Amino acid sequence: MSACVSAPPPQPSPEIAPIRFLLSFDDGPSSSLGLNPTRQILDALADNPIQPGIKALFFIQTRAPYAGGSAQGQALLRRQQKDGHLLGFHTATPRHSNHRFLSPAELEQSLRDGVADLSAVSGKPPRLVRPPFWNYNQRTFAAYQAHGLHLLLTDLSANDGKTWGINGSLRRRSNLRDQLALIATQIHTDRMPVVDGVIPVVVTFHDLNTYTARHMQEYLQILLDVAVDVGLATDAKPFYDQRTALERAALKRTLSDPLQYARLPGVWNWLWN
Repeated sequence: MSACVSAPPPQPSPEIAPIRFLLSFDDGPSSSLGLNPTRQILDALADNPIQPGIKALFFIQTRAPYAGGSAQGQALLRRQQKDGHLLGFHTATPRHSNHRFLSPAELEQSLRDGVADLSAVSGKPPRLVRPPFWNYNQRTFAAYQAHGLHLLLTDLSANDGKTWGINGSLRRRSNLRDQLALIATQIHTDRMPVVDGVIPVVVTFHDLNTYTARHMQEYLQILLDVAVDVGLATDAKPFYDQRTALERAALKRTLSDPLQYARLPGVWNWLWN
């Protein structure tokens, strides 16, 4: 019978700084006029029972007609800025185009347009970029740097990039727990930076995904639960609530070398690495 008793979760080490989840969202803001998933997510971050007033990093498609290129998307961009979130660059192409497959002139135009679009909303150029499909090389990396953009990947991914058809997940808890267990190993071997007294753990969702939007509060609780499961202590504020602190943490987690191995989410790691 003793074999049936679940082992207690590992206990956090008091010598290790607590973690704080840095929430990021790709591909939006949504152009939907109905139940808009980006708006639902903004509402959940602002008002939830876990930590009201959470600030997140949104990587924007500034000119996609189903995202920031729409009137609804523009209104949500202004709300994101007003609510204290951080805007990052995803792409300024009409579609979710892979930057590696753009010509140098097309990539340059996308970067110029995107930086201008986000500067017009926030009053200053964006400093963070996440490439579509997580795909980059030395050429695109150098182009980002030329525009003052620093490339941020992720530690955890909800694997919710699919926005049509079946976009839920039966493994959302175990998926996040397994990924966080890998991060715990890095934390215990001092391979994760401490910023403002906490270890920032980057989490990625997609704010065009209606399932994610409907379950955002549940995802917040799941992140706290899986931290307990893998023996990591969370800060008294487990999520960021200040844009400046969020930006400092994100910049500390950016990639400094395009040739450095970086684990990518899901199938993209197998495809690009």
